Amino acid sequence: MLVVAGALLAVGYYQAKHNSSAAPPAGADTGGGTGRYVALGDSYTSAPRTGKQAGTPAGCARSDNNYPHVVAAKLKPAKFVDVSCSGATTANMTSTQSTRNGSNPPQLDAVTSDTTLVTLGIGGNDVGFIGLAPDCATSHRDSSPCRDRLTAGGHDELADRIATTATSVGEVLDRIHEKAPKARVIVVGYPAVLPDGDGCWPVLPLGTGDVAYLRDALGKLNDALSDQAKSHSAGFADTAAAGKGHDVCTGSDTRWVEGLVPTSSAAALHPNARGEAGMAEVVESLLGKR
Repeated sequence: MLVVAGALLAVGYYQAKHNSSAAPPAGADTGGGTGRYVALGDSYTSAPRTGKQAGTPAGCARSDNNYPHVVAAKLKPAKFVDVSCSGATTANMTSTQSTRNGSNPPQLDAVTSDTTLVTLGIGGNDVGFIGLAPDCATSHRDSSPCRDRLTAGGHDELADRIATTATSVGEVLDRIHEKAPKARVIVVGYPAVLPDGDGCWPVLPLGTGDVAYLRDALGKLNDALSDQAKSHSAGFADTAAAGKGHDVCTGSDTRWVEGLVPTSSAAALHPNARGEAGMAEVVESLLGKR
């Protein structure tokens, strides 16, 4: 799902996947009291339960210490708008999202012609990663119920979902550029959730086969997001590379992403405050503000 300095002047910005992040193409300045920063995204952006409620509707579970707020505090733009919302998909960039407590307008409504910076963290809900968790849990360490079901008959259902999501993300990026032609745009990838190796069953009750399958699928989604950023004039924040070694199986004082039973303020299988701060550092580095 996350590095060059002086990246604001970069034109040939794309670098190797998972070794560095792609810098956003040059555009209007943002920071030091100038510019307008708009944050779009899902729950990995809104960061439910990591801080105090920020903005409305309350059902978006948007925290005041998520990575957009941390980035905005460093940049100090003239205007900052965070419309990220838990549960958002690419469809909610252009359509209203109903939540348990209020409706979030189409997120792209916040992107205006005077916007100078946009961060976009989206795609995981299109693929359906979080929704898989109950089906993947198992009492048998060596089993792989999700992989077996999703690859039955030799066809990988998650791969299909990722390909469809990639196309949708590209369309969203085109819309952003149309609405805000002066803006730098950064696609923010997903941080490392699962470790290398067999995982940490039964603390995280995923069989070894599913740990590998889901870890690789998230890597493929990040690859797809990086490719879409490259082909749609956007930068890519590789938070997975930065977050390696901070997955759900690491210690409570190290992890960026909480497990099924969080040990710090965060939603299950979502970034905690440390993870949001780490994701913010990757974005800041792309902007030369670290």
